[in-house]
Amino acid sequence: MTFIDRATKLRMRRMFRRRQHQVETVTTIVEAQFDNNFTARIERLLDVQRFVVGWVFLVVIITVLTAMQTVTLHQFYLTSGPIPGGVYNEGMVGTYSNASPIYATGAVDLSVSRLLFAGLFKYDDANRLVGDLASGYTVDSSTKIYTVRLKPGLKWQDGTPLTAQDIIFTYHLIQNPDVQSPLFASWQGIDLKEINQYTVQFTLPNALADFPYSMTNGIVPYHILNNIPAVQLRSSSFNTTQPVGAGPFQWGALQLGSSVDAGDATALIALKPFAGYNGGEAKLASYIIHTYDNEDQLLAAYRKHAVVGAAGLHTIPADIRKDQSTHIYTFNMTAENMVFFRMSSGILSDATIRKALVLATDRAAILKLLNYAVIPAQEPLLIGQLGYNNAYRQASYDMAAANVLLDKAGWLKGNDGQRSRDGQTLGFQLTTEDTPNALKVSRYLQSAWHSLGVNVQLVPLQAVDFQSSVDRHDYTALLYSISIGVDPDVFVYWDSSQSDVRSDNRLNLSEYKSPTADIALEAGRTRDDPITRIIKYKSFLQVWQQDNPAIALYQPNDLYITRGPVAGLSEHTLNVDADRYYSVQNWEIKTGHYNK
Repeated sequence: MTFIDRATKLRMRRMFRRRQHQVETVTTIVEAQFDNNFTARIERLLDVQRFVVGWVFLVVIITVLTAMQTVTLHQFYLTSGPIPGGVYNEGMVGTYSNASPIYATGAVDLSVSRLLFAGLFKYDDANRLVGDLASGYTVDSSTKIYTVRLKPGLKWQDGTPLTAQDIIFTYHLIQNPDVQSPLFASWQGIDLKEINQYTVQFTLPNALADFPYSMTNGIVPYHILNNIPAVQLRSSSFNTTQPVGAGPFQWGALQLGSSVDAGDATALIALKPFAGYNGGEAKLASYIIHTYDNEDQLLAAYRKHAVVGAAGLHTIPADIRKDQSTHIYTFNMTAENMVFFRMSSGILSDATIRKALVLATDRAAILKLLNYAVIPAQEPLLIGQLGYNNAYRQASYDMAAANVLLDKAGWLKGNDGQRSRDGQTLGFQLTTEDTPNALKVSRYLQSAWHSLGVNVQLVPLQAVDFQSSVDRHDYTALLYSISIGVDPDVFVYWDSSQSDVRSDNRLNLSEYKSPTADIALEAGRTRDDPITRIIKYKSFLQVWQQDNPAIALYQPNDLYITRGPVAGLSEHTLNVDADRYYSVQNWEIKTGHYNK
């Protein structure tokens, strides 16, 4: 054990006292300096208060101005406009039953099918035929062999390559009677051949000038459907809940029944962008179609903002027109509203009566009844269409001439103003669809023809019953719209063969039979040279003008409303309503800022 001696202890004590004394001395000095340098000067702070506040205020002002300048300069280099994203909710009247392009016919089915599936060709905003899956086509000197080339790198929405095999498979399905496709009749007799993985050859039995316009239907995948028997294809889940296409959108989900968020919608079909679409990935985040039982429910959903867009409207109520957020798109259709006279039997088989009815129809007055501007129709071809000839317009309104014509034919007016001859009253039924515009036009015709002494009974029918009446030719006169399209080939509407009950479509609604018209129509559709076609159609127009199998009224419009304008969507001519989707991959509804 080590002991500290006394000398050491004394030394350590002296050192401790010396350090203690030093600390006390430093503390005294610090206190003195603090008193001199801070406590004594704090009294002078009030003297410089105004000076300090001034400097602080100046610093704040400079900071605020700098921030404002930064924001201003930032916005100077930014611009406001549409940006990708957003959910597009579109409403329409109808039911969803089949998305397959082999079967789709109704407005809803055609819309869903067009969004999901791509065809070889489609129409652009000038209604010109352009490639979709196809890069182009060539036709040989006989105008019967068409060679179509596919774009490279095409994919189905499940990632499988899309090739010529899929093209041939699709059209073979359409040609198979067991498949029961509505397109069956238009593809009979056409042979298909795979030249290579990206090339398909179509061989027609006869030259057909408008054949390229037939290649716009959607293509379906061989690798998914080839093992399904043809007779079972219509009932396949592929058509309803598991479709796989190559269009701008791919399947998301199907919700049936009403929903609080969707108003009275009977179904919601949700689609999402397909990143591999050959036209570029859609800019919308998703596309949802809402279906409704009637137009009133659709308009109610629009008023509640349940849908952004509303399609297929017959009229637009005044409150919606006045709504500043509503943007109205009016698409002119390559279609024609006409009154068809069933000529095969009955009172309208009389050419004199038909001509008198034409003379007693004031087209200008009819156009004023509509809530939107339309293009008048003058003959079976559309104004501006190849073959249209102003020299063969139907007779203009002349009530006096109409009265004289019937008087000379022995159809005389009685005391009640009604015409009769040999005890037979001059009258017939006019069948029309029960829609606002159709009723306006039909009631005008009833009134105008009543002034002529003709007793006209209106038969307004709901959509399903009306279409059934059209299909059965169960009418005397019919107010109806026919789709003509880009090409002037109207063979299916006026050739004698198309009035036969055994014909595939029976679209000759007037049951018109004229050897002269038949020859001209056949010649016009089988010539490729435009000048030759114009010459051939001239004789058809001439005899049609003389026979008056129908009254041409106007080209209908397709009305479409949205909450504000949709970037990428513009008004243009449509062949069918679903053609509005020609650029759907470029639609945008969101706005934001981005660098200039």
